[in-house]
Amino acid sequence: MSFDTAAVPRPPARSGSAPILTGAQAVVRSLELLGVTDVFGLPGGAILPVYDPLMDSTEVRHILVRHEQGAGHAAEGYASASGRTGVAIATSGPGATNLVTAIADAYMDSVPIVCITGQVFSTLMGTDAFQEADIVGITMPITKHSFLVKDAAEIPGAIAAAFEIASTGRTGPVLVDVTKDAQQAEVPFIWPPKIDLPGYRPVTKAHGKQIQAAAQLLATARRPVLYVGGGVIRARASAELLRLAETTGAPVVTTLMARGAFPDSHPQQLGMPGMHGTVPAVLALQEADLIVALGARFDDRVTGNATLFAPKAQVVHVDIDPAEISKIRTADVPIVGDLREVLVDLDAAYAGATEGGSADTTEWWSYLDGLRDEFPLGYTQPTDGLMSPQYVISRIGELTGPEAVYAAGVGQHQMWAAQFIKYERPNAWLNSGGAGTMGYSVPAAMGAKVAEPDRTVWAIDGDGCFQMTNQELATCVINNIPIKVAIINNSSLGMVRQWQTLFYDGRYSNTNLGAGDGTVRVPDFVKLAEAYGCLGLRVEKEEDVDAAIQLALATNDRPVVIDFIVSADAMVWPMVPQGVSNSYVQYARDHAPSFDQEG
Repeated sequence: MSFDTAAVPRPPARSGSAPILTGAQAVVRSLELLGVTDVFGLPGGAILPVYDPLMDSTEVRHILVRHEQGAGHAAEGYASASGRTGVAIATSGPGATNLVTAIADAYMDSVPIVCITGQVFSTLMGTDAFQEADIVGITMPITKHSFLVKDAAEIPGAIAAAFEIASTGRTGPVLVDVTKDAQQAEVPFIWPPKIDLPGYRPVTKAHGKQIQAAAQLLATARRPVLYVGGGVIRARASAELLRLAETTGAPVVTTLMARGAFPDSHPQQLGMPGMHGTVPAVLALQEADLIVALGARFDDRVTGNATLFAPKAQVVHVDIDPAEISKIRTADVPIVGDLREVLVDLDAAYAGATEGGSADTTEWWSYLDGLRDEFPLGYTQPTDGLMSPQYVISRIGELTGPEAVYAAGVGQHQMWAAQFIKYERPNAWLNSGGAGTMGYSVPAAMGAKVAEPDRTVWAIDGDGCFQMTNQELATCVINNIPIKVAIINNSSLGMVRQWQTLFYDGRYSNTNLGAGDGTVRVPDFVKLAEAYGCLGLRVEKEEDVDAAIQLALATNDRPVVIDFIVSADAMVWPMVPQGVSNSYVQYARDHAPSFDQEG
C-alpha cells in the first residue's frame, strides 16, 4: 500500500512573527492552544498528515481506538463525565461514517464533542475518489454545525469556532472536515484566530418580565412540579436547582438524562418520570396545576400521548434552545436563557412574589407522599432460579457509592441502572437517552475514565450491547484505563423480548442471543475478557455478587469484566405502554387493586 507524498511537510519556518506550519500541524497546535489534553481516534490515508505532528505533541494524548464509533462514544463519555468538550478523529469515507452514530447520539443528548475528519484532495471531491464521502452533507442534520476546510489558513479559525459552538448555547457535536491538500499546505499560523459566526448568538440572559411571571405562577400554584431535564446538567446548574427547589418546596422529577441533577436522597425528589418512571413522578406531572420545565423537552417517553399530558397544568418552559419551547407542549410562560442564570433570577423573583405568602401545598404533598408509600420502587424474584438483575445493579451502586461514574448501554439494564442506583451528583450517570444507541456503554465508560481518572467508572451493559463495542477493552488494557464492566447477561435482547412478551403474545422473534432455548450462552465472556487481558469473572448466585463487585473495586491494574447470569424473564416495571396517556397509571391504580410496581 502506498500513500501520495505530494507536498510532504517540511520543518516550520518563520514569516515575520507568525510561524509557518502545515495545515496538519495547525490542527494539532490549535488543539493544544484550546487546552485539549486527550483525543480518541483511528488513522487512515486522508487524515494521515495530522497523525504525523500529533505523534510529537507533548500536550495532547491520543488514544487509539479499535473502531471509530468507539472514538465518538469515548468523546461523549469524556464530555459527559467532565463537562469538557470531547474530541474524536477519523479518516475519510468509512472512517468518518463510522462516527455518524456517535454524532447523532451526541446531538440528541446535547453532548459537546468536536469530530475532526480527513477528506480527499479538494481536486478529487465529487469524483467518487477512493474513500470519499460527503461527511459534511451526511452530518448536517445531526450537528450544530459542520465545517468543510479546503484552505490551510482557515484551519485555526474553523477548529476554534467548532469548540465555541460545541460548548456554548445548547451544547452539541460539531464536525470539522479537512481536505488532504489543506492538511499538507504551508501557511502562517495566526493565533488567536478571528471567529466569525454570523447569526450565532445564544441567548443567556432571560427576559425579566418572563421571570416575574414564572415566579408569580410558582407562588400561587397548589400542585407545582419542577420537571428537570438534562439541560440542568449541561448548564452546570445543579446547585442553583437545589436552591430553588428548597426555596419553593416544590416536588422534583428528574428525567432519564437528568439523573443526578437533583439528589435522590432529597425528600423533594419523586424520581424519574415517563414510560418506566416511578408512580409518584408520573402522576405528579399528570395531575399538576403547574409544570416548571427546566432544560427538558417533553419527549414522548415522558409525556406518553402528548395531547393528553397534564391537562390541567400551566407550563413554564425554560431552555437555552428557543426551538424546544412550545415544540411539543405550548408554554404559558416561555423563557429562553442559560439555566444557571435563570434559576438564580427565578429564586430571587420567587422571594419577592411570596412576600405576602404563597399557596398552600400541604394537600399536594400529602397526596404525593401517599403515592410514595403505596408504590415504592421494587421487584419480584425470578421463578427460574436465576439471579434478579435489579438486585445485581442495586448492589453495584450500594457497594461503589455516589462518587463513581455509571455508564449504561441501552435496554432493560439501562432502565434498571437509572432506577436502582442512587445518584447524588451530576455527571455520575451517562447513557444514550435520545438515540438509544446500543454499544454506547463500554467506550463511553472508557472516555469517562480518561476524563476522571480518580473516579471508579462502571459500564453497566447488556450482553447484546456489549457485543457491539467490546473491542474497546483492548484500548483500555493497552492504555491503562481500568474500567469495570458489569454484563447483565440474560442471553437475549431483553427490552425487545419484554415488548414481545407484552404485546406480541410471547412470540420471541430473533431476540434470543444464545442457542436453542437460551440456556447456551455464546460467547464465553470470561474467556473473552481474559483474551483481552482483563480480569474476567462469572457470577450465577446472589450470595456471590458482593464478593465479585468488591474484587472488581479492588482491582485497578486492568479492566474487570463480570458476567452476571440473570433471568430473561425479569421485566422493567412500572411501564406505561407507548402512545397512551399517563392517566393510564391512575386508571390502572383505580381499577386494578393489584396494580403495583410489578404491573
